[in-house]
Amino acid sequence: MLTGGEPQHLQAPLPEPIHHDPSTTPRVLSILSHVLEKLVARNDQLSSGGEGGSAGWGKNLSAFHGVRPPAISLEKYVERIYKYTKCSPSCFVVGFVYIDRLVHKYPDSLVVSLNVHRLLVTSVMVASKILDDVHYNNAFYARVGGVSNVELNRLELELLFLLDFGVSVSSRVFESYCQHLEKEMLCNGVVERPAITHTVDDVTEISVEDTQTSSPPQLV
Repeated sequence: MLTGGEPQHLQAPLPEPIHHDPSTTPRVLSILSHVLEKLVARNDQLSSGGEGGSAGWGKNLSAFHGVRPPAISLEKYVERIYKYTKCSPSCFVVGFVYIDRLVHKYPDSLVVSLNVHRLLVTSVMVASKILDDVHYNNAFYARVGGVSNVELNRLELELLFLLDFGVSVSSRVFESYCQHLEKEMLCNGVVERPAITHTVDDVTEISVEDTQTSSPPQLV
């Protein structure tokens, strides 16, 4: 599943969704980001009790840890991945399934603010290769996700081995996770939120490795 020259991979420059209408973003993305934000907030509190704030992280997800939390929020990060890659919304649900499998398989390793962005972009990318007939390659996902291509290749392998290459998701499991997200929406009153100005905007080349940003690439 590493970057290759397969014909189904789209090789396009990073587009600029200047006229993107936030109201067209699927509601499941808002629900998903809300659920992950709650999980991360709880786990950040749990992990902060250890020495240097790292004792509660566990070692199994250490490959996904960054030096500091990215400047972009999870909500905007999810929206960014969707807008640029045009992967199906189902990829986010299946990516969430992968993350949840890791949580249950490695209960001592927490999903926290330092690793959730990398976990998310890697999981969604792998899911897109399973679900979508046409998808972008690793290099494109790396640019969208704010990591290097080399790192994303490494993280993809790390994820696959942590999951024991168990990336198939049955329709029954998929439906159960959709119902879970729907329940979260009803219980917590999650609604589609209006666009909010953040320190990192939609057209800026982002980085989840540090807090540096640079000018976006130009269309060719």
